[in-house]
Amino acid sequence: MSNKAKILVVDDELTVRRIICQYLEKQGYEVIEADNGGTALQLLHQVEPDLMILDIMLPGIDGFTITRSLRSPVESSTVANIPIIMLTARTDESDRITGFELGTDDYVTKPFSPRELVMRVKALLRRTNTPDTQKTITASEPLVFEDLKIDPSRRIVEKHGEALVITHKEFELLYFLASHPSLVFTRTQLLDQIWGYDFYGDDSNVTVHIHRLREKIEDDPAQPKYVHTVWGVGYKFELI
Repeated sequence: MSNKAKILVVDDELTVRRIICQYLEKQGYEVIEADNGGTALQLLHQVEPDLMILDIMLPGIDGFTITRSLRSPVESSTVANIPIIMLTARTDESDRITGFELGTDDYVTKPFSPRELVMRVKALLRRTNTPDTQKTITASEPLVFEDLKIDPSRRIVEKHGEALVITHKEFELLYFLASHPSLVFTRTQLLDQIWGYDFYGDDSNVTVHIHRLREKIEDDPAQPKYVHTVWGVGYKFELI
């Protein structure tokens, strides 16, 4: 079918790529492969995939560097905000936090379940590329709170009139909270609403994304005006 989603799989291990490609192609996705960072960057701009599965440890340019390049404020190409699932054999939590801070949308550790990876791909694409989602976003009016403007039709957040560099997940998290002012959501509820699947009790990604949002939208992240922690429960958006 001509409108199938395109997924770029970047991993230097042939066996890993073959397994991922096999499962994705069975689900009807068009898969493009790269075995190093340089080739991945070229293919990103040539084929403009809808999502990228990216290994951290790569020959030449590593996954962190690729992500940092794409999410850079000076990057204005159509792939600057492509959803990224980071794939790695390293289990150090600091790597996961680094990936999220750079703008990775999800993180999968090897060895992994191919079915789980496909599920995560579907969840990301459902929230970024589906016609229903785009229709809903287009029909929504901007949310304005003093010096902060959240424009869902353009997926832009402005602070003091200047557009912020913000990832897909950061935008979705902020927009969801701001659309429900004063309501408190647990980390589990936010995982379900924003990521759409079970993270098996790992809610550190919510914490990292909240931290990143505060650094971008708050004048003083230590004393937030918009996104607040409700200790022992979760988070809420409330103008204080």
